[in-house]
Amino acid sequence: MLTCSDICLDYVEATRVTHALKGVTLEFPPNKLHGIMGPSGSGKSSLLYILCGLKAPTSGNVLIDGKSITKMTDAERASLRSKQFGFVFQQPFLLNYLTALENILVGVSPSVLSTATIKAESLLENLGLGGMGDKYPSMLSGGERQRVAVARALIGNPDIVFADEPTAALDKENGYKVMKALADWAVDHTVIVVTHDADMLKGADEIHHLMNGCLVDNAQPNVR
Repeated sequence: MLTCSDICLDYVEATRVTHALKGVTLEFPPNKLHGIMGPSGSGKSSLLYILCGLKAPTSGNVLIDGKSITKMTDAERASLRSKQFGFVFQQPFLLNYLTALENILVGVSPSVLSTATIKAESLLENLGLGGMGDKYPSMLSGGERQRVAVARALIGNPDIVFADEPTAALDKENGYKVMKALADWAVDHTVIVVTHDADMLKGADEIHHLMNGCLVDNAQPNVR
């Protein structure tokens, strides 16, 4: 299980200190879709990056299965991310010179490429992109590109998927498709989604709200 305790994040510019996060403590039980909501500047994306070890807190601790991510070396955190974490960002960041299938497989070890290819094709089918593996990003819609990015995040069978505003650049219809894919994954894994759009979290198990760097309520079960 992923937990964080008393997370603070300060940005110092000359004599000015900005408190981006102020003593945030949360638990993220497995097999659930967790939402982190808040307006722009609330600290939700900063918290996500701290949870996955991409950003270091000023103080506080992040634990995964009782082990401190915060106290790991850079190499240990990188290994953790490659083995146990998947990432979906607001923009899909696909490589334009690779097909959809090749983009999904870009980080896969050659030793497991044949097996991973079968899995990637299955992911595309499940995401409504069957038969589109040979298409280049320029041939896909924004929603299709983002679903390719979801497949890329899932190809390594990550225990936890972190998604930072994954539907912000999409219309509602495509946003719901992306969120359904993440909700399906959360049945047997942990998914943490940062968003400002409450509609995208209608299928979430828990929703946490941030305001001005503070947790304003705790682990609210979502009414579906």
